[in-house]
Amino acid sequence: MPADEGSLAHRRHVPFRVIELDSLTDRLDILRIFGRKAPLHVDLGCGDGLFLCAVAGRMPDKNFLGIERLLNRVRTSARKAAWLDNVRLLRMESSYAVRYLLPANSVETFYLLFPDPWPKRRHHQRRIVTPDFLGAIHGALQKNGSIYIATDDVDYFGRIKEIAVSNPGFTIRHADVELPHSKFGLIFEQKGAQIHSLELRKVSPVK
Repeated sequence: MPADEGSLAHRRHVPFRVIELDSLTDRLDILRIFGRKAPLHVDLGCGDGLFLCAVAGRMPDKNFLGIERLLNRVRTSARKAAWLDNVRLLRMESSYAVRYLLPANSVETFYLLFPDPWPKRRHHQRRIVTPDFLGAIHGALQKNGSIYIATDDVDYFGRIKEIAVSNPGFTIRHADVELPHSKFGLIFEQKGAQIHSLELRKVSPVK
């Protein structure tokens, strides 16, 4: 294929990777969005799509939804995902999408990699991991589904574990799955920062 034709095909292909919402309150129709029935994995705050596309390439039998609020990052992710039929992008706040857009019991695995730690105490209320957020994650997960969380901030990691322990619907496991690098994961690794990670697995309904 000539270079100009390939470029044109690429540009045409990209928009179909980005979901256009008809409503901000209706739950997503996952089957319609992907055009097939397959286990759903969701990358919360997918950034530039480095991790999302790498992990989706490893598991073509699963559907991958990247959620990101910043337009430029969504566009970058969409370009990277142009040739991956199992990837879709949604421009939205991750916490809102989990609470209001993802259907109950629809997600096999969530990934939350290096969320903003908001290190200053007066900003802690802006952190995404809260008891309510984990409650929403629990509702969206299938039975035995998981969320993988990684951060370089030891204080935030300790708080995440405290919140997880207080939720009886999860069991805390060591995140021993070798995942591809994210952009921030690479940066922190190059700086020699210690990475803290865990897996929370849904074990029971919350009464």
